Amino acid sequence: MKVHLVDGTYELFRHYFAVPGKSDREGNEIGAMLGVLHSVISLLRDGATHIGVATDHVIESYRNELWPAYKSGEGIEPELLSQFHPFEDGLRAMGVKVWPMVEVEADDAMAAAALRAAADERVEQVVICTPDKDLGQCVVGDRIVQWDRRRDVIRNADGIREKFGVSPDSIPDYLALVGDSADGFPGLEGWGAKSTATVLARYGKLEEIPADAADWDIKVRSAVKLAQTLSNHFELAELFRKLAVLRTDVDVFDNVDELRWQGPTPEFEALTEQWQDAALRTRLTELQA
Repeated sequence: MKVHLVDGTYELFRHYFAVPGKSDREGNEIGAMLGVLHSVISLLRDGATHIGVATDHVIESYRNELWPAYKSGEGIEPELLSQFHPFEDGLRAMGVKVWPMVEVEADDAMAAAALRAAADERVEQVVICTPDKDLGQCVVGDRIVQWDRRRDVIRNADGIREKFGVSPDSIPDYLALVGDSADGFPGLEGWGAKSTATVLARYGKLEEIPADAADWDIKVRSAVKLAQTLSNHFELAELFRKLAVLRTDVDVFDNVDELRWQGPTPEFEALTEQWQDAALRTRLTELQA
């Protein structure tokens, strides 16, 4: 079997800016939510059998306490934010496993689920459905891969190395140096993608990078300045890495069989009537035929 793990938060954002708006019978905006639900049905129609969807039930997490500028719900369009909780209800009604995260993030849930699923010898492959570079750290050979569904690009460990120039387990160190604008931390001044990839491809981890550029056995432009910056701000780099490291101790499931889709719940039909989307009900019903 293959296990598909979907980044529900990313998908809601993507569909909000990509599909036309739509209102339910009570006038609530639900266009993005419906777009993602249809997308999940497409996964099932294409043969997916075991699916888990992670969402940020609360946008803020413990990382906001570590770095106040970390991403938050501030500035998110109300019509998008209001669709998160109904989206989770819709997934449950469809019979799809959903993990609404509060203290930690959806990315943490997917990291934990990927690790747990890969530990089951019955699982042929774990497919993490998101282009988010954070999740690149979870990729393991061909067993845990990352799938950018919008571009239809699948990256195994070699694919991560080709894209970022570093191995999957160096992704948190990479983000610590170059920063992650999507998550709200800047990295260290002067450390660009090329220099960071060159240095980490050789040394792997922040603490393995020699403090003195004279001890580097690789050629990097502005090496002296980069080494000084890292030395002067090493604790900050460690903090950024801590922000980037995904948690794998999240309670997601006990047995991978919990992720098998077995059809919608009785509540699903009533919800599709409220959503005024008969096509959603029809597509899901056809899968059970």
